[in-house]
Amino acid sequence: MPPKLPPLDRGTIEETADAYAAAPLLNCLLREVAEPAQEPGVYRLPSDGRLLRVRGVRRPTEPEVYADGAWHRLTHTELVKLTAEELRRCTGLSGSELPTEMTDSRDAVAALLTARARTTPPDDLYLRSEQSLITGHPYHPAPKARGGGPVTGWLPYAPEAYARFPLELLAVREDTVVEEGDTTALDVFGEAPPGYRLLPAHPWQLDLVGARPEILDAFADGRLVRLGRTARPLWPTAAIRTLYAPDDDLFVKFSLDVRITNDIRRLWRHDLLKMRRTDEVTASAFAASRDPAAWLSDRGYRTADFAFEELAVLVRDGLRGHLLPGATPLLAAALVEGFDGSPLDGLTDPSAWWAAYLRQVVPPVLEAFDRHGVVIEAHVQNTLVAVDADGMPVQALFRDAEGVKVLPGVTRAAGWERLVYCLIVNHLVELAALLAELHPGVDLWPAVRRELIRYDADHGLPEIAGLLSSPTLPGKANLLLRWTGADGADARYVALPNPLRQCSH
Repeated sequence: MPPKLPPLDRGTIEETADAYAAAPLLNCLLREVAEPAQEPGVYRLPSDGRLLRVRGVRRPTEPEVYADGAWHRLTHTELVKLTAEELRRCTGLSGSELPTEMTDSRDAVAALLTARARTTPPDDLYLRSEQSLITGHPYHPAPKARGGGPVTGWLPYAPEAYARFPLELLAVREDTVVEEGDTTALDVFGEAPPGYRLLPAHPWQLDLVGARPEILDAFADGRLVRLGRTARPLWPTAAIRTLYAPDDDLFVKFSLDVRITNDIRRLWRHDLLKMRRTDEVTASAFAASRDPAAWLSDRGYRTADFAFEELAVLVRDGLRGHLLPGATPLLAAALVEGFDGSPLDGLTDPSAWWAAYLRQVVPPVLEAFDRHGVVIEAHVQNTLVAVDADGMPVQALFRDAEGVKVLPGVTRAAGWERLVYCLIVNHLVELAALLAELHPGVDLWPAVRRELIRYDADHGLPEIAGLLSSPTLPGKANLLLRWTGADGADARYVALPNPLRQCSH
């Protein structure tokens, strides 16, 4: 579990921020670059043979290097320097942006910890789960970087700081509106004057792009008009640029011209133009599903032709029309990271809970691929798991058509690799590791194997046999991807030991 948040003491905050920021960076370094040495917790750096030692497995801490006959503890700054030196030697590339991003990520964690110590988390358990991710992606070297801007520019909009805020309301002249799908839900936020359509905007994005010539010109000539702000605040979810309006039961997703993990988080034109078709295929797949799982549909988008990507807003289904009666949705990533009120806190034996979880999460993803050729990005940040009053999983909800792949747009082999990475490596491996940490001695992987075999026996999915027998699984190499400046949508994988195969021997 992540460390408990400390009292508001600057020294303690800084030390805790170092620990939070070091864990994902170490995970990347150990997965993608370092080689295990003979002693547990000790790794060899291949460029010069130096030894690196860490404490812990799931979230490594306290990095040390061996030099002059002794172990020397590394600060976060020194860990960033060591990582950069190692990557320069291994790749021959400078990777000049990434060290700054790693430092920015660590400083963002410190700012978030400070803000959280002064702020009350939301009472609503779902919102609390969405706003709980201080570590964030556990295998990214800079998961909390916010584009290097000043803290005052982004902290008011940070889910991890328990933020909530109104949207900026713009009116865009009707002859410049571009939209596709059902966007009528946007009109609940306000009323546009005659001849205009309402265009909600994320205030951070408007700060970032509002001074660009094409937008200034549109304000000047009346194509774009400011109307004020929404009457009620919205809550940023873990995705940062996707906000939830609880009273209207509606999600809205915006462009955000900031690099977060691997991408500049715009709603890119090419993605928007294909999103409706992708969403329709995905929604149809879930409508035909034999499971209670649900798809939160990206219904449509609205924007202006003079700022197509910059001012785009996407409408996504809310929760209440999909949830089983009495069920409470929780973000799967929050279950991995831990939050006040998690159903995992009271478990004495995780076996029944884990079996119920697998039954809700695994079959819908396999069925979408098997019967409809749809590859869901079922990683922990795109998956909600609804639990009953006893905390038992009863339903899974999936989201984000932007990341969905549809066959034959990708090959079946590439789609299956992506499915395995998202569902098994990024999702089940992470949650199983937490449960094993909380309940030492419990073997969780036979249950995963049984769930996969059950699906194969009932429906026949040829890829499952290969998955169960493969010695390795694909782990995304985010450190090397960022160091080499790869496109955010690129995937580069390293081979990881397959626990599904190991549990059968």
